[in-house]
Amino acid sequence: MTDSELVDALRALANPTRLRLLSWLREPERHFSLDGAIADPVEVGVCVSHIQAKVGLAQSTVSAYLAELQRAGLVRATRVGKWTHYKRDEERIAQLVATLGRTL
Repeated sequence: MTDSELVDALRALANPTRLRLLSWLREPERHFSLDGAIADPVEVGVCVSHIQAKVGLAQSTVSAYLAELQRAGLVRATRVGKWTHYKRDEERIAQLVATLGRTL
């Protein structure tokens, strides 16, 4: 992970709501009401509408937060029909943790 990528990831995690979203996505079945889910939350991810219902913010705000996490490489987006689902990128998160362990 480059210094620039590390800074991007840390910047994304500096927002308490984005940090909370990433934490919730670790165990989606535990943290989200998945009634009406059209995809497996573990395999594909959690739909933005389910995330929005949990966090209680406007859909546009939630989408912006998730886009920031995606730009930082911490989540992956998958389209299922007209809905976007997000899941953690565990490999990238492990790289971040390893890089922090080596550099701090």
